[in-house]
Amino acid sequence: MNTESRRILSQWKPAVSTLCVLCALCVDFPFLRPAIAKPWRRHTIDASSRGADGVKLLDVNGDKLPDVVTGWEEGGTVRVCLHPGYDKVRDHWAGVTVGKVPSPEDAVLADLDGDGAVDVISASEGKAKRVTIHWAPQNRSQYMDPAKWTSAALAASRGRQWMFLVPVQLDGKHGLDIIAGSKNAGGCIGWFEAPANPRDANAWTFHKLRDAGWIMSIRATDMNADGLADILFTDRRGPNRGASWLANPGPGPAQKKPWKQHLIGGGDRECMFLDHADLDGDGRRDIAMGVKNRDILLFRNLDANGLSWKQNVVHMPQTAGRAKGIAIGDIDLDGKADLVFSCEGATPPKPGVMWMRHPVKTGNDQWTIHDVSGPEGVKFDLIVLIDLDNDGDLDILTCEERRNLGVFWYENPAK
Repeated sequence: MNTESRRILSQWKPAVSTLCVLCALCVDFPFLRPAIAKPWRRHTIDASSRGADGVKLLDVNGDKLPDVVTGWEEGGTVRVCLHPGYDKVRDHWAGVTVGKVPSPEDAVLADLDGDGAVDVISASEGKAKRVTIHWAPQNRSQYMDPAKWTSAALAASRGRQWMFLVPVQLDGKHGLDIIAGSKNAGGCIGWFEAPANPRDANAWTFHKLRDAGWIMSIRATDMNADGLADILFTDRRGPNRGASWLANPGPGPAQKKPWKQHLIGGGDRECMFLDHADLDGDGRRDIAMGVKNRDILLFRNLDANGLSWKQNVVHMPQTAGRAKGIAIGDIDLDGKADLVFSCEGATPPKPGVMWMRHPVKTGNDQWTIHDVSGPEGVKFDLIVLIDLDNDGDLDILTCEERRNLGVFWYENPAK
């Protein structure tokens, strides 16, 4: 090889190395070929802070469009962003910082005091260890003014590393209560009982339901068809880990009785987020759950009481990062439920968000896997499937906290 040939080869060596990696992916997983070439378009909603950690939705201004709240863990802020309308949905959304708290791990929207203004509840881990209510201004025209928001930490919440929150009416009085889960020392799952005056931060009462190692996700949903909101959750670590649900004992005085726990599965795995929807078209809601490192557990619901489940395992490709978020929905509009998953540890060229097409034949567990994100981003989080642009297909809303991609959505190319 002459000198000029060596010079040209040295210039192209990085590109050749990247090409070799991509070729290897295609050999091992041929279904990834079109996905690597065509990741979905990403539209940024908010990138104003650092460490976006979770996305939750609710219409806060009455325009019948979904708005989003996010806690920015490294930035120490909690922000609400307003859907700008379908014609501007691909632009950055207008946002407001509703409060500043250390290490916000979760944030959720709810009108806690019934005044018609949608408030925000945030959960802090780290050294902060508290649940904070960020009270919205009653005057709707002042909603986007950060100076009009006030914040107060619930006294009963101090001392635990809170990870996940769900506002829901449990005891039939005083407005919405708050289901909450925490991790590590003192880790547990339980609920905060709303007082007669929800704005009295010292009057909320916490009811512990059981110990926990690391609560990853919580759903308030009726698991046994008795008309009551049960608690479906995942515990990531410790002796009680797995996907389980707690049976609501009933309203009023019965609420103080023990909530019976029912293990669904995954007790031998490190469980991450879950989703709850009908996977097989039988009218019963099933469960999909990501587990470390690269598996998805599917639990098919075999009865109406939520007591009998059949577990299947779907393997993620080795080229993906580690399992994190999961969502169930019909991505390709073929009438069947598909899976979307997000990852952490998705160092390039690994994709951090992918979707799995439902098997064509019933009983066939060979899910076809497709890229969504491409190699951009490392640590992704919760996934919400929603038609943000009103074109008839499900888009993917999520966030990323290592490369500070912020809060964004991927535009489904199905239509």
